[in-house]
Amino acid sequence: MADPRFPDAADTLVVERDCTRCPALVKCRNRISWGVGPADATVMVVGEAPGAGNPDAEQWQGGNWTGMSYTAQHSGRRIRETMATVGYEDGVFYTNAVKCFPSDGEGSNRAPSAEEKANCLDHLVTELETIDPDVVIPTGRHATESVFSLDDISLDGFLDTVLEPVESERFGYTIVPLLHPSYRDVWLSRLGYELDEYFEDLAELLPVR
Repeated sequence: MADPRFPDAADTLVVERDCTRCPALVKCRNRISWGVGPADATVMVVGEAPGAGNPDAEQWQGGNWTGMSYTAQHSGRRIRETMATVGYEDGVFYTNAVKCFPSDGEGSNRAPSAEEKANCLDHLVTELETIDPDVVIPTGRHATESVFSLDDISLDGFLDTVLEPVESERFGYTIVPLLHPSYRDVWLSRLGYELDEYFEDLAELLPVR
């Protein structure tokens, strides 16, 4: 599979420049990882938070260094490859529920705290209102919790929500949770999916292009 197209920095939607809502994240981030993609995107992909990234990578350094969501060598390319496979190489806006790298203190990332997710929720709402997508795809448990919370939907078991569409009464889009791309291979078989079946089911839940 060919590498997906690297996003254009001009398509970055900066919601609150130099945001300081989370002091712990301000200390460990290199850059805020804002959403990126076309303003008329019909699909929005929402990740958890940027990882540490790799500043020495030729291009896919990760949102902590590029300032653009889902631009890491592994997860960024993989989710963009996924969307291209189902017919959406273009027309997708990529963002994160939490915009800054949550460091574990040892150079890797930790799960964002409930307070950090709450602090960043206004940014996600601004993105949703600006882009006005038809479908929102949260990847992983934390992103799905954030997206669901906007409609006061509780999340009991994340795996039960994967590829199970939910309608947002507040915004009018369809929510289609996916496995986080970094852990997709671990969980696919437990869900009873082959990769091609996973792609096929996702494609059927997206608007026809």
